[in-house]
Amino acid sequence: MKLVVVSAGLSVPSSTRLLGDRLAAAVVGRAPAAAPAEVEVVELRDLAVEIAHNLTTGFPGPLLGAALDAVASADGLIVVTPVFSASYSGLFKSFFDVLDRDALSGTPVLIAATGGSARHSLVLEHALRPLFAYLRAVVVPTGVYAASEDWGAEGLAERIERAAGELVATVRPAGGLAAAGRGEPVRVGGLDVVPFAEQLAALRPESA
Repeated sequence: MKLVVVSAGLSVPSSTRLLGDRLAAAVVGRAPAAAPAEVEVVELRDLAVEIAHNLTTGFPGPLLGAALDAVASADGLIVVTPVFSASYSGLFKSFFDVLDRDALSGTPVLIAATGGSARHSLVLEHALRPLFAYLRAVVVPTGVYAASEDWGAEGLAERIERAAGELVATVRPAGGLAAAGRGEPVRVGGLDVVPFAEQLAALRPESA
């Protein structure tokens, strides 16, 4: 199971990277022995210049190209952004703007964000979830938001574990969406998860 963490944190150390690391550790701890998780972290801070060049030239540099390939080939994805102006950061959005629009089709994604105030927690539902729905990813039901006061407080660890469990249950090698690909929905977090391609195929009229 190849797990890729995309972190858009800008500072060093970064609470955004810390949240990504904790989510990845929880997924690794829940991954089945038959499909252990191998984690790769993509730090967008290190790719900022190449992302800007790609936006203007249409061609990725070597480091950005490797990061885009890693994300496109992931079995599961954890994405974490700081909240800027009540939404995801520009760097975070720019990275997914240069990613091929079909690269995440059917890929399980766990969304997460960090911010200075709990009042921005709805960024998960108003910004991140629609973005990855547009990219036809399979977003797990539980998103994780960590405000400054959440670190060390009750509740964050439980949300991390619940979201990690949902991601592991949805990743193909763990037996999640492989079954759904045969037309059998998978129960994740109390919801039936069916890949977008399967839903779309069900809407198409049968050929005569």
